[in-house]
Amino acid sequence: MRIIALDDEELALEGLMDVIRQAAPEAELHGFLYAEDVLEFIKENSCDVAFLDVEMAGLNGVGLAEQLQLRNPDVNIIFATGFSDYLGDAFDLHASGYLMKPITAEKVKKELEHLRRPVPERKRMRVRCFGNFEAYWDNHPIEFKYNRTKELLAYLIDRKGSLCTNSELIAVLFDDDNHAAYLRKLRKDLIDTLESAGCADVIAQQRGKLGIIPDAIVCDYYDWCAGKQMGNVYRGEYMHQYDWSEYTNAVLQKKI
Repeated sequence: MRIIALDDEELALEGLMDVIRQAAPEAELHGFLYAEDVLEFIKENSCDVAFLDVEMAGLNGVGLAEQLQLRNPDVNIIFATGFSDYLGDAFDLHASGYLMKPITAEKVKKELEHLRRPVPERKRMRVRCFGNFEAYWDNHPIEFKYNRTKELLAYLIDRKGSLCTNSELIAVLFDDDNHAAYLRKLRKDLIDTLESAGCADVIAQQRGKLGIIPDAIVCDYYDWCAGKQMGNVYRGEYMHQYDWSEYTNAVLQKKI
């Protein structure tokens, strides 16, 4: 579920985002202080639920809700305000909910459990890092043409979103700097493989750099670091088939 939150007061926005995280820890959450930034965001991104303050300078929450619905008729609008004056506007817009401040995690959770429009399940690539590294799409293992391509993906995931230079990748994968052509082949194979699987959007590319987009994948390593999975999920083995993973594994063992 992708959620956006808007409030033009910074402290109020932080509080709203905090209770949303408590109510929906698995959701992808984006916060904004300005309605114009929301409009920019949704030009290239979908949105399932929008928590909107109403009284703001410039474009107010009602006007923004109208714009959001023009772009995505299935978006769930939930007004989050200290005023009851806009209940009629919310009714006319067929809003999913209307929350009066102060807003609590319990209120947010109740609204998310009774959304006006159902939220389709958004598929994401699932990755297992504990034990041996494996990547899945739609519960099926992703097949790579080259073992090094799979290792390249594993290393990008280990770096948790950092953009890795070609020089860094060559040093990690080959232990020397004489494999620039081979790396180009692996990069192409990685993108082609992920495109065929339907999940090429997990990769960020820049000239001479490559990285993973953490929010685009479900990863046991990321969840464990965020405190979402504890207990016996990590048993002292991390991407066991790759030598370079030993440093991260040592860090993880210190956290047990």
